Amino acid sequence: MKITTLPDVLNLNASQHVQLYRYKTTEDIQKTKIILSKNTISFLQHGVKAVFGDDKNININKERFVMMKAGNCLMTETVSTSLRNYESILLFFTDEEILRFLEKYKHFKSDVSENRAIYIFDYDDYIRKFVDSLEQILNMSKDVQSNILQTKFEEIMLYLVHRHSADFLKSLVRDIDSKMSRLISVVENNKHNKLSLDELAFLCNMSASTFKRSFFKHYQTAPMKWFQEQRLNYTAFMLQTKRNRPVDIYEEAGYENLSNFVQAFKKKFGVTPKQYQIDN
Repeated sequence: MKITTLPDVLNLNASQHVQLYRYKTTEDIQKTKIILSKNTISFLQHGVKAVFGDDKNININKERFVMMKAGNCLMTETVSTSLRNYESILLFFTDEEILRFLEKYKHFKSDVSENRAIYIFDYDDYIRKFVDSLEQILNMSKDVQSNILQTKFEEIMLYLVHRHSADFLKSLVRDIDSKMSRLISVVENNKHNKLSLDELAFLCNMSASTFKRSFFKHYQTAPMKWFQEQRLNYTAFMLQTKRNRPVDIYEEAGYENLSNFVQAFKKKFGVTPKQYQIDN
């Protein structure tokens, strides 16, 4: 799977601490490996974005926008059903820019209790007008853009802090404790998602072999066996709700056909999925 590094591949001025880019596509993009070399705000305008991160998995439409910490993620983009396109305004910014902002506004208080790499915010009238202003800036010369963008970054940060507190800023620049805590976060947040070993290792910023060794050290079992157990447990829960039939959920459990799912389910629970649903 190809790896895309943003904003590096966009041919923007790498020396700038704040960068702006209008992104458009007319084709769906499925689960692409993305390395964010800068923190990013994606102001979604058309389509649907899905992000698999190390601490959270999200789906957003044009009613919400997302802020992501620099690092690795998997990203899916789906074009709008009505307009047949996907469009977003991307605002990139460095850790140094956040630290400069926090130094300038020292009165902001924050009690960050966890490391988070993804924050979701709802659009409101102010944000929509702010995005409109970014679109106007994109039509200006590069020199003018570079002079204005730092002010616009400060504007959006002040507004988001006003609405949501400064926790998201301090969390973005806070270091993740260890590789193991990152691995645990990735695994626990993706235990019901059909991600490959390679994709999971990428989210942990590890090689596949290092990921397997680290996984076994913590979970005392092989990754794929553990994930199969988690998915079977989840399908058992879904069957108990009485709203799902075995034929509806075998793919969600990671099986290519119903027969293999029934065989694996019976091996774990002692009965077929259908009988399990009747009994429970």
